[in-house]
Amino acid sequence: MVSANKIEILRIAEAVAQEKMIDTEIVISALEEAMVKAAKNSYGEENDVFAEIDTETGQISLSRKMLVVEDVQNKFSEISLKDAQAINSVAEIGDELLDPLPPLDFGRVAAQAAKQVITSKVREAERARQYDEFKDKIGQIVNGIVKRTEFGNIILDLGKAEGIIKRDQGIPRESLRNGDRVKAYIYEVKSETKGPQIFLSRAHPQFMSMLFTQEVPEIYDGIIEIKKVARDPGSRAKIAVSTNDGSIDPVGACVGMRGSRVQAVVNELQGEKIDIINWSENLPNLAIASLAPAEVLKVVLDEEQNKIEVVVDESHLSLAIGRRGQNVKLASELTGFEIDILTEAEESTKRQADFSEKTNMIVDAIDVDETLAQLLVSEGFTSIEEIAGTDKTEFSSIEGFDEEIVDELVNRSTQYLEKTEEENNKILSDLKVEDKFIEFWQLNSSMLVAIARNEIITLDDFAGLTTDDLIGYYEDKHDKNSRVSGMLDGFSLTRDEADQLILEARKIWLN
Repeated sequence: MVSANKIEILRIAEAVAQEKMIDTEIVISALEEAMVKAAKNSYGEENDVFAEIDTETGQISLSRKMLVVEDVQNKFSEISLKDAQAINSVAEIGDELLDPLPPLDFGRVAAQAAKQVITSKVREAERARQYDEFKDKIGQIVNGIVKRTEFGNIILDLGKAEGIIKRDQGIPRESLRNGDRVKAYIYEVKSETKGPQIFLSRAHPQFMSMLFTQEVPEIYDGIIEIKKVARDPGSRAKIAVSTNDGSIDPVGACVGMRGSRVQAVVNELQGEKIDIINWSENLPNLAIASLAPAEVLKVVLDEEQNKIEVVVDESHLSLAIGRRGQNVKLASELTGFEIDILTEAEESTKRQADFSEKTNMIVDAIDVDETLAQLLVSEGFTSIEEIAGTDKTEFSSIEGFDEEIVDELVNRSTQYLEKTEEENNKILSDLKVEDKFIEFWQLNSSMLVAIARNEIITLDDFAGLTTDDLIGYYEDKHDKNSRVSGMLDGFSLTRDEADQLILEARKIWLN
């Protein structure tokens, strides 16, 4: 290094910066740091060494920082006023100055140490550059070449960095070999010590969205908007599109002439079947469209329960459900509502069973005849709480209900609720439910009993539950979309209400 031309040092720095696509200043800084390290090896670690390279001339200067003192105690960091003024005539006690060091003759060990520092600094700068570059590309598609496979994860060469497609982010049954050129969606970039971790996906719903954006100019220009995408990667997908331009058919534009546009996306996704539908703010209409190719006869929307009940002809039942419940599952994702598929016969049976269940409940609870209970259910009274809490004047519209009957109904309902509350409190005591949980006002005593019978007896236990634990969920089982019961089945609890209960419990728990 001592024999190298000074200008040559600058040229080398510029060449390294250009090769690694980093600022020349970073390379110069790394060189200066390397010289500091080498100088400390030669002159002693006790010295506070300072190195500087003139970016115009290439001149290298080494010095050490010294404190001007009256009485020198440490020769490595302190200098007398007399010696200081020999360097700088205006130096005073308490000043810091740079004491020039003789030119450094780099030995083999010193040169190796300097090289390690430079290499480390350049790599660090390169990693920082890569992270800054790719973090701004989150949400975009990149092209890469398959480099290798590690434990089922695919490593892509992105040119300036490597990206990883994790096992669960690849398309099932897709066979990628070393050297294959593929597209992938950047969904996350993390800064790590070994360099940026660029996480890619070919299974992400937005990957499909971006592919359509590339293939359909109307989407790219914002004329057509992709509202929602639901995917079963490698098998089937549904995409809902809309436009404010009445002259454009959004579905036709996405399909393209003779299916050319959608086919390009299908080919990239290894033959994944894609249903393109018109988006609708009307949920029943959206549900009907999303269940295509099945024909829907009737739709019942229950916004409180976040459910849509769909009635189809017996011959269209398998189409509506799909293989392994795939069609109804994707439709549920697209609408954001849980979809139940029923035949006409099943709907009729269900309605009758529901009516009978509510009728029998009223008969058993307040000891009235079946005809009266049926009349109450048909008028919309589905719980004892509703009967007890309804203003008596609201019963006047029911034919045959006089003041005496109404009073008796309300009194019996109130007595039933009081008795139930007393019995529930005894059960809660026997199950040793903590007082703090009982005082959680968002849950009534019947709900608490139902939960406690599942061995949830403290507020902390309850805070650890999920919404699915409370209201149940659907799962694919034996090629059927089967329902798993929740602890609070039968309490007409919506998903939003269940979410709120758990959130309130967690707030109390955290405080």
